[in-house]
Amino acid sequence: MKQIEVQILQQSYLLTCPEGHESRLLDAVERVDTAMTRIRDAGKVRARERIAVLAALNLAFEIADREAADLAAGAAAKAASPAIATGSTGQQETLLPDEDQQRLHGLVQRLDQALGDDGRLL
Repeated sequence: MKQIEVQILQQSYLLTCPEGHESRLLDAVERVDTAMTRIRDAGKVRARERIAVLAALNLAFEIADREAADLAAGAAAKAASPAIATGSTGQQETLLPDEDQQRLHGLVQRLDQALGDDGRLL
């Protein structure tokens, strides 16, 4: 494991990552820092914790949107070409959009618990 010192919202963090994955970690740090900076610069939220929670939610929704778009593209491809819809085992792959919704709901619940007395996120 390798340790890398990074800056997120002008605060230093020492992170550990597997060898060879440093560039992926640095890309993730850049995304998080950019998301948090945008929220802070909008001026409506000042608390670092709340900025982090909102940035995490924004990133989670972006991932869910991307997965939904991939799912829709995959469904269109399956409808156009049934041969593409099957894997090497001959079985069709199934992805349930409800799983994404359940994961996001669980994330919001965990964030609400973490915020505790500070109030509910949504």
